[in-house]
Amino acid sequence: MRAWAKQRRRLLTITATVALVAVALFFALRPTPKVEFRGGRFGGGGPMPVNIAKAENGEIPIVVSALGTVTPLKTVTVRPQVTGYINQIMFKEGQLVREGDVLALIDQRPYQFALEQAQGQLARDQAQLRNAELDLERYQNLLAQDSIAKQQVDTQAALVRQYKGVVQADNGAVDTAKLNLDRAQIRAPLTGRVGLRVVDEGNYIANGDANGIAVITQAQPISVLFTIPEDQLQAVIKRVRDNQTLEVTALDRADKEKIATGTLSTVDNRIDTATGTIKLRAVFENADERLFPNQFVNVDLLVDTLKNVIVVPVAAIQRGAPGTFVYQVNAENRVSVTPVKIGAQTPEKVVIEEGLQPGDTVVTDGADRISDGATVLLPGQTPPAMQPGAAGGQRGQRGQRGQRQDGKGGDGQRRGPTPGGPRGGPPGGGGF
Repeated sequence: MRAWAKQRRRLLTITATVALVAVALFFALRPTPKVEFRGGRFGGGGPMPVNIAKAENGEIPIVVSALGTVTPLKTVTVRPQVTGYINQIMFKEGQLVREGDVLALIDQRPYQFALEQAQGQLARDQAQLRNAELDLERYQNLLAQDSIAKQQVDTQAALVRQYKGVVQADNGAVDTAKLNLDRAQIRAPLTGRVGLRVVDEGNYIANGDANGIAVITQAQPISVLFTIPEDQLQAVIKRVRDNQTLEVTALDRADKEKIATGTLSTVDNRIDTATGTIKLRAVFENADERLFPNQFVNVDLLVDTLKNVIVVPVAAIQRGAPGTFVYQVNAENRVSVTPVKIGAQTPEKVVIEEGLQPGDTVVTDGADRISDGATVLLPGQTPPAMQPGAAGGQRGQRGQRGQRQDGKGGDGQRRGPTPGGPRGGPPGGGGF
């Protein structure tokens, strides 16, 4: 039994060894697939595709951006100037009213009665004045005839002057009564849009009520208050003192859509030491009323416009060990690192103060895949691997390398006499 067991173990060992050798031979003799080489973005050594732009003479605006608040030029709380019950409200909330429009009516009867009383008092005192003037005239005639004492004439003259003063006071009382009667009609003090109503009909209101009856804000024109850093003030104040009009653009919160265009109105008289900024006010016509009081907007202040300067797209500017540079493309489609000195810029373009000339070609997209001295593929050009004849030539070379002298392909199979036969490969003969 021991001999049989030993013989069995030997047989199993031999069987396992043969199986391992067979597996090793299978993987060692299996044909290796050939990978076709193609130049380009994912190939090795081919030109990299890039986008380019030309340096050109142009204009670039010098813009100061800030965050602003829409502020009405006038805001008025309409308060009653007389006391009484409100008989009628004559406006709607949100209505655009004109200066002088009647907004509400207060009970006018007490003021009408006061006017009539003042007018009656005036009529009585005017009659007394007229009588005193006639007596004075008679006394003066008698004094001329030496028939009356001069003292009586002087007394009568003083009485006339007294009545004149009373009549003048009565005229003032009549004017006051008329004014109070007119104030019973509450009118709009300016042209603007009415806010929400504070009181309703039937309410008793008093002179100088703090809440008033409504608030009117002037919407046309309207202003925007914004702040800029103090180091940008000198460029602005120079243009203001030269009596030049500076354009201001208001944009939405996303800084994408233009809402309105206005002009700079004034600059504050001091800098805020806590923030290092200064306030400015711009005025907008706001004909479509897109600017709303207390609305937050982005503001672009056009300080100046640089003309006849060299500009390139912002995307062309690179930063690295040489500092600020661009990849410049020559006539042989080779790039070189060109240091540049940049100036003012917008979100799209930047001024090149030194380093480029008009007409120079720079890379705007694909700079992360190239280096100094690399060959690039410009838009509209065909990669070398895709040119006619190049692909066929490469396939022919692969076919020649794949065939053996005995007519068998690289995979050990014999090729037929014609392309595309039952065992024939593609034209050129290279097997994969």
